[in-house]
Amino acid sequence: MDNLAQRCAARRERIVAHRAKDHTDADQWDFEFWQKQTPEMRLLALVELRNDLDKVRGRNRMFDAE
Repeated sequence: MDNLAQRCAARRERIVAHRAKDHTDADQWDFEFWQKQTPEMRLLALVELRNDLDKVRGRNRMFDAE
């Protein structure tokens, strides 16, 4: 198994998914998911989300300049 296949397999093992019946179910599942995470994991997710948003904003600024 090559490196890409190994990374894909590892990612599939980490993925947590849920098919919600409605918005209330989705909100409850989301709340419970994040409550199960450690404070460190919650902070890491927030930092990664912010970094992704900064990348998108930077990319959008590049298109605005064209």
